[in-house]
Amino acid sequence: QSQLVESGGALVQPGGSLRLTCVASGFTLDYYAIGWFRQAPGKEREGVSCISSSARYTRYKDSVEGRFTISRDAAKSTVYLQMNSLKPEDTAIYYCAAKRASYGGAWTGLGSQDYTYWGQGTQVTVSS
Repeated sequence: QSQLVESGGALVQPGGSLRLTCVASGFTLDYYAIGWFRQAPGKEREGVSCISSSARYTRYKDSVEGRFTISRDAAKSTVYLQMNSLKPEDTAIYYCAAKRASYGGAWTGLGSQDYTYWGQGTQVTVSS
């Protein structure tokens, strides 16, 4: 059974850092692109970052470029989202998601409609 489990969300002050973790079970990351999404209260879900099945290509939402870094440890079936210089507007539930891709492929995308498997989410709150 394919499953994604996120962790690492917390309450943090503005300017602080967090690292989110997404552990995949039931499938091999070399065949999947992984994306991070977030949804704030009253807003639509938006793509934050993604990493290709080869792990050589990444993409970021403009507002997090330079502050967030996505990475992958295939041996641990884990994808990370390092978030630095956090702002109150980063407050949201963060989800990871998986899209079937070619082995070692280059596809990246931030559209939620492209992803098949979703985790349950982890809450990130940025507030003083």
